[in-house]
Amino acid sequence: MPTNLPPQYFGAEKAFRLARVPEEKIAALEEMLAIMPKHKGTDHLRAELRARIAKLTQVSAKKTVTHRASTVIPKEGIAQVAIIGLPNAGKSQLIAKVTNASPTVADYPFTTHTAIPGMMEFENIKIQLIDTPPLVPSSIEFWLTNLLRRAEALMIMVDLDSDSLVQMEAITAALGKMRIELVSGKAEEEQTGIVYHKKVLIAANKIDLSQTKESLVALEENFRDKLPIVVISAKNGIGLEELKLKLYEMLDVIRVYTKAPGDKPDFSEPIVLSRGATLEDTAVEVHKDFLARLKYARVWGSGKHAGIMVRRDHIMKDGDIIELHI
Repeated sequence: MPTNLPPQYFGAEKAFRLARVPEEKIAALEEMLAIMPKHKGTDHLRAELRARIAKLTQVSAKKTVTHRASTVIPKEGIAQVAIIGLPNAGKSQLIAKVTNASPTVADYPFTTHTAIPGMMEFENIKIQLIDTPPLVPSSIEFWLTNLLRRAEALMIMVDLDSDSLVQMEAITAALGKMRIELVSGKAEEEQTGIVYHKKVLIAANKIDLSQTKESLVALEENFRDKLPIVVISAKNGIGLEELKLKLYEMLDVIRVYTKAPGDKPDFSEPIVLSRGATLEDTAVEVHKDFLARLKYARVWGSGKHAGIMVRRDHIMKDGDIIELHI
């Protein structure tokens, strides 16, 4: 079956051949994937490109931590969320407050020159946050586009001490050049054609400062019906617990717990699944062999009665407890 590749694909392919370092090659391969039409004729080529990306990512990950932090960052936790914004929006201060990372924090712009990951704890799960350099056209590194496309979601930091609408316009314009489109956290993330759809949470920062009301009102009037917004002060810790909750809700995932017959459930390490996942999906996550050997299962939580036997297509709910019998 013909692939019908557009001319832009061959331009990205040339960039791949000319690339000298793994990070540049990965960026070119991601570009080829984004441009490639999605149909049966490209399935084999798509799989081949993804295999190349995986291999190059492993090569890059073997380099020093400092170099890796600015290029390809392996995903950890239940999701990878990139924090973006204009200079001095407070991204590094937020990372320092809610994760185990130690980025440079200062009252002047451009203190972040690389991408720095940190793990944020929310109840019994962890979410990986990545501090990124400011989204300024003259200083955007080639690897940043690839990093943002790979992330499950984005968090936009808006400085309420400046014009919030001007910032959002600049940020969305920069993302548009990367072919990244923002969607509500309630929408399903997907890649369509040559556009990457990304869930996003807006963090309106510096609410502790005076004269920020007008900027906040403008932001909420223009975006509250389009994207989720949380009001915070990264410096003083205001609204950070709500931010964690909003971020978890935006990811649209559920936590399911397991128990052995006769034992109590294990609440320390939940199985995290996309909302809408079935019992079959859960069984595979527990162990790849469980699905074929599964005789039946009991569920506490979403069943009409505690410990009710359910079918394989049963839709799981957040907080469910399952007991698998094989």
